[in-house]
Amino acid sequence: MAIFVMGDLDLAVRGRTYREPEGPHSLVVRGRDLDSALLHLASRADCHALAVVGLPESPTDMAALAGRRLMLVDGDNERLRKYAESAIRAGIEVEWIRSARPPFERLASALLPVGAIVMAAGAGSRMPGSDKMLLEVDGKPMVRHAMEAASEGGCHQVVVVYSSDEVRDAVDGAAELVHNPKARTGTASSLQAGLRAMRPEIEAAVIVLGDQPLVGSRTIAALMRAWRREGSRPAVAVAQSKGEWAPPVVLARELWAELMALKGDAGARQILQGHPELLDMVPAPGRPDDIDTPDDFAKIVKLFPRRKPRQRA
Repeated sequence: MAIFVMGDLDLAVRGRTYREPEGPHSLVVRGRDLDSALLHLASRADCHALAVVGLPESPTDMAALAGRRLMLVDGDNERLRKYAESAIRAGIEVEWIRSARPPFERLASALLPVGAIVMAAGAGSRMPGSDKMLLEVDGKPMVRHAMEAASEGGCHQVVVVYSSDEVRDAVDGAAELVHNPKARTGTASSLQAGLRAMRPEIEAAVIVLGDQPLVGSRTIAALMRAWRREGSRPAVAVAQSKGEWAPPVVLARELWAELMALKGDAGARQILQGHPELLDMVPAPGRPDDIDTPDDFAKIVKLFPRRKPRQRA
């Protein structure tokens, strides 16, 4: 998705262009150029969203935005309210930010929404007993750590791909659920089930493993910030030593067709291996340790202090 910046705004976001793009795009303008922006929208059905920074005094007719997304940025709360109410009456999906300056992170997030796919359908063959996604770390099942990291990290959509009823029950309505009846065929089928569930406006998916309880919201947020910057590559993952990388990994929509062609236990690594031009590796807080064996679990549990029993009155 290209981001067409009309005017003199300095917005260092991926996909930025100051020339009218040929394909699907979003548009960012200053309020003084709103009339020109609305003319552009009226002539371009493939312009899916508009961000306006610094609003004119009075709302104008925004009927051309019906069925598209609108973001409003202004330091005047009353002006924001008037524009938002006008947009809602016109059936426009609207988001607003009270800020005197263009807030890069919020604008980039709105223009380039990222969804999360929590991979929680694996059999966990090296972990005897019940589904390892249900093992408790710091008082909650592992799968919920992954869900909360994605949600609190700023993902616009969180999907949990599962195979067992127990994992479904552990999610307990806190995220969207996608059942994968083909989970035993390997990782590819779960990844593809998650990608199919992503909403049309989602521009990238961050793949989060359900057995990485030490990956927190700051890790997810750092990866998405890196992916949204101007000049970033289609994939962004957590940097490790010796030039290696670990999940979570952000995958731009442009890579999804290749991911949908994978089979068996293949995943993002098979697409990115040998193609350094596709991947940025960035340092991120948190630890990407995954839990495959009882020893792995024992080591991670030791990192959390035991909860003291509550005293009864």
